[in-house]
Amino acid sequence: QVQLVESGGGLVQAGGSLRVSCTASGRTFSNYAMGWFRQTPGKEREFVARISWNDGYTYYADFVKGRFTISREYAKNTVTLQMNSLKPEDTAVYYCATTGPSGRYDFWGQGTQVTVSS
Repeated sequence: QVQLVESGGGLVQAGGSLRVSCTASGRTFSNYAMGWFRQTPGKEREFVARISWNDGYTYYADFVKGRFTISREYAKNTVTLQMNSLKPEDTAVYYCATTGPSGRYDFWGQGTQVTVSS
């Protein structure tokens, strides 16, 4: 059974940095991708960043390019999202997810709150 457990997050002032991590278990992840999404009340969940386990290829939403960095620690099945130059509009619950055989994000973590004060 695939499990994703997020950690990190918290409260930071605008301009500051936070890191959220996601540790995955329950299968081999080498042929899949991990992604970070975020959601605020009343809005749909939106894509933030993605990394492929095998080659480390990354992809970012435009609104985080240059500020956020996604990375993986292959041996620990952990993916980290380093968030710099945070803005109040980055406030959200951040979720990690991993793709299944279909290529869709089939497995999700429970989410971790990130709050950026102005």
